[in-house]
Parts: sequence; C-alpha cells; structure tokens
Amino acid sequence: MISPPYDPTHPYWRRILLMSFPTRLAEARHQCKLSQAQLSRATGINQSQIKRYETGLTQPSLDALRKLAMALHISIDALVFEEGERGPDDELRLAFEALATFDPEDKAMATRIIQGLILQHQAKIWSKAS
Repeated sequence: MISPPYDPTHPYWRRILLMSFPTRLAEARHQCKLSQAQLSRATGINQSQIKRYETGLTQPSLDALRKLAMALHISIDALVFEEGERGPDDELRLAFEALATFDPEDKAMATRIIQGLILQHQAKIWSKAS
C-alpha cells in the first residue's frame, strides 16, 4: 500500500511525524509493504546500510535520502523533520493559504513585505550577537 498523499492532519502522517527518523523510515517502509531487501533493490542502497539507518547507527546522505523518499513515495521533509520542526505554525499556515488567493500584484507586494520583515529580524539577531 502506498502512503496517503502528504497531509500533516491525516492520522497516518500525524503518527509518522511524531517518530524519530529511524522509526519514520521503518514505518514508511512497512506502510509500503517492503522488506529491507526490497527497499535495498529499489534504491540501490545496501541492505545492511538500510538496517543501520533504521537502528539509528548511521544517518543517510542527501543522495540516500532522495532515493529512500522516492522509493517510499514520501517527501524528504516528511522522512526527516519532526512535527513543527519545519514549516509555519497553524496561524501562519492559514495566512499563507489566504495569500495564495491574491492576484499576482498583491502577492508580489506581500512577498516583498515578508522578505523585509525577515531581513529586519535577521539584522536584529545579528546586532544582539555582536
């Protein structure tokens, strides 16, 4: 069975997001009904290396993550990041969804405003550090 499309509110993804990387990897593999040997063949990654990833003994390279995510039909973000570790919180997510409905000119203006706020925030952080 292929995992459902990525939706952090879906029960499958809620469960996956609360796990550590090794557990998320093993769970995603089980969800796809793949053995470590089958995942090894699908990715070209040695089976013993997949076992080391799933036990937390080693961390995969970016290339290995890409291969794993493609074979497991999930995003690298869903495989690597914990819930809330990446992406906007719910309040900002709703604001960004509203921005998606803006016409191109208003969307460009909102983007410039957000970029300005980010630069201002970074300058504040750097000035505190020095």
